[in-house]
Amino acid sequence: MSRSHSIAIGSDHAGFAYKEAIKAMLLKEGHTVRDFGTNSEASCDYPDFIRPVAEAVARGEFERGIVLGGSGNGEAIVANRVRGVRCGLCWNEQVAIWNRSHNDANCLSLGQRTITEAEALKIVQVWLATEFEGGRHVGRIRKIDP
Repeated sequence: MSRSHSIAIGSDHAGFAYKEAIKAMLLKEGHTVRDFGTNSEASCDYPDFIRPVAEAVARGEFERGIVLGGSGNGEAIVANRVRGVRCGLCWNEQVAIWNRSHNDANCLSLGQRTITEAEALKIVQVWLATEFEGGRHVGRIRKIDP
């Protein structure tokens, strides 16, 4: 298990079930989690729940953010509109490793309709355990928000 993190999490209706499963796993593993909603599978607008997650991460209130939707694409777009957030859509463990090790991502986006729940849980674990490599990647990241 990786060290304990403070994590903001949010989803729309299409990511709600995985959000609940991920939240339960994170709490069991000793992480601090704040759920920004949604609170059901009733249709809703993803920016209403994703932007507050990203803003909380950008303010430094949480070390990491996890956002979920049907594909995860819209959620990543919304999160990345917040200055200081580096959110990547991950669909397997290797992409999650690169997301952290090369991009120092502080936000993870997942698509409930694109991967299994078991895959989502494992991606989260790998993502949280992976450290940023630094080195040649530092200069590249500095160019994101000059």
